[in-house]
Amino acid sequence: VKIGGNVIDDQDRLDAFLRGFATQKARSILVHGGGKIATDMGAQLGLSAKYVDGRRVTDDATLQLVLMVYGGLVNKRIVAGLQGAGCNAIGLTGADGNVIQANRRPVGAVDYGHVGDVVSAGVNIALLQLLLENGMVPVLAPLTHDGQGGMLNTNADTIAQETARALAGSSAVRLVYCFEKKGVLQDPEDEASVIREIRQEDFERLKAAGIISGGMIPKLENAFAAIRSGVCEVIIGQADDLHLLVAGKAGTKIL
Repeated sequence: VKIGGNVIDDQDRLDAFLRGFATQKARSILVHGGGKIATDMGAQLGLSAKYVDGRRVTDDATLQLVLMVYGGLVNKRIVAGLQGAGCNAIGLTGADGNVIQANRRPVGAVDYGHVGDVVSAGVNIALLQLLLENGMVPVLAPLTHDGQGGMLNTNADTIAQETARALAGSSAVRLVYCFEKKGVLQDPEDEASVIREIRQEDFERLKAAGIISGGMIPKLENAFAAIRSGVCEVIIGQADDLHLLVAGKAGTKIL
């Protein structure tokens, strides 16, 4: 399960989500984004956020910021919330236990800075399975490492997709993206306009029309990558509806 969007910024809503998550019977991994906390804290420090196609450009100062916010503040708040809900969680960045290794993204049309792309076989499946088998819930921050002492900012949707894909080789995996909206919306202002199913050709059409834009683009790209790699099901929907999403009774299903 990946949790992000404005839910991360709303402590009451996040706490409610965590209480619901803690009741999940299936073995679960939680991946979290950073919400607007890093952007707000960066503004206080005189750092302006820059995004290209929904992905944060990460210079030296921004890397230090996201390490503190994602790996510290947000991750530990979530772990503490799960512990309070009776869920034995353990917070990890990609460097912890070598759980996720990445390469710095090559400079192309855009220089993303310290942004990582997960390497082939970069997810430590053995460690995740060991934790799950011992009743623990890994909580993954959107940070990876390069194996040479460097940390990298990596999109949380990508972390969720790569982790699901790695585990799909040995287990039946469902990937659920949770945020503040009811699903992928035909009209961003109308919560009732949920698109129940999206295929690749639908995605291309909706993106060209500007209906899907910003941070929703990498989310959908990762969702389709997960389906192609053997993940059984990908659902996108509202954090408040977690149990309905898991049951396939709400949100947008990616086909």
